[in-house]
Amino acid sequence: MNQFLVFVKKEWLHIWRDRRTLFILIWMPVVQILLYGFALTNEVKNSKIAIFDQSRDLSTQAVSEKLAASRYFNLIKNVYSYKEIEATFRQGKIRLAVVFPNNFRNDLLHTNHAQIQLIADASDPNTANTLTNYASSIINDYQQSLTQNEELPYTIKTQVRMLYNPELKGAYNFVPGVMALVLMLVCAMMTSISIVREKEIGTMEVILVSPLKPFRIIIAKTIPYLIVSLLNIATILLLSVFVLDVPIVGSLLLLIGESILFTVTALSLGILISNTAKTQQTAQFTSMMSLFLPTLLFSGFLFPVENMPIPLQVISNIVPAKWYYIIVKSVMIKGLGFSAIWKETLILVGMTAVLLGISIKNFKIRLS
Repeated sequence: MNQFLVFVKKEWLHIWRDRRTLFILIWMPVVQILLYGFALTNEVKNSKIAIFDQSRDLSTQAVSEKLAASRYFNLIKNVYSYKEIEATFRQGKIRLAVVFPNNFRNDLLHTNHAQIQLIADASDPNTANTLTNYASSIINDYQQSLTQNEELPYTIKTQVRMLYNPELKGAYNFVPGVMALVLMLVCAMMTSISIVREKEIGTMEVILVSPLKPFRIIIAKTIPYLIVSLLNIATILLLSVFVLDVPIVGSLLLLIGESILFTVTALSLGILISNTAKTQQTAQFTSMMSLFLPTLLFSGFLFPVENMPIPLQVISNIVPAKWYYIIVKSVMIKGLGFSAIWKETLILVGMTAVLLGISIKNFKIRLS
């Protein structure tokens, strides 16, 4: 045990004495959370919607068909109660629900105005705002078609509700994404570089002849980065709550537990990269291409996955950050419990087991 702690201390001293690495580990999360939280927005299309038609008349059918025919929407479900709408939102199956009240056509023809309710998932505020604007525009087109662009005797009033993020703050979308990005870079990239560095400076030979088995060597190398990742998680959450006004609606313990799981997944991926890389530059380039860009492109926080072609949507399923991003949004923003994220959690556990098993199996105990 003492030998193991010595290895952990040695790796911690490596981090502490390398000022450039220390700067990246500590300040990168702060810079990214502030940058993404205040500066970035995005657009969406092909978003999944549900319709709750209580009137079921010719007018509601016409509006529903126009919505479904739009390239912005993909009608996947007709629901029959507000409770079913809430359940569908909690399952993450839709981004928008359209509700027609009773006697819609009758009210429109006899009182000259009727209401339509749009319920949006505002945990992604830009998406919610964009989708409600698109839907309102389509409804307005139908309204104009009633009198062939003459002076309108009929008025359809659209009522909008934004779930989870009524103020449409962009930080609600980018904070989960930055958490995934920072943890992936800190854990995977820095771990892969640290192990390769041992090979370059010639200290790996000393480590390999020590009494410790490869498994303990790997664990000793990763523990300091796990500790730094926990500090980064704390920093991001504090900045989110007190600077960006993003509340932690769900369980803090569940959020931290899932973050630790994702951290271990990223560490396992970093170790796997280190087994194949011979130089720090190679490890850094491999990490950048295989971790940084996929996290940005396929996690869903910059570009909605449903906008992508089907092959790219399939590829996104092997990116760990995608599942962690869903978990953070579900727990932190929507306030859901473990029952809503157990599938994503199971996927991360499976990825961790596979990556860690391959990393340990391929760990070279002799240098060529």
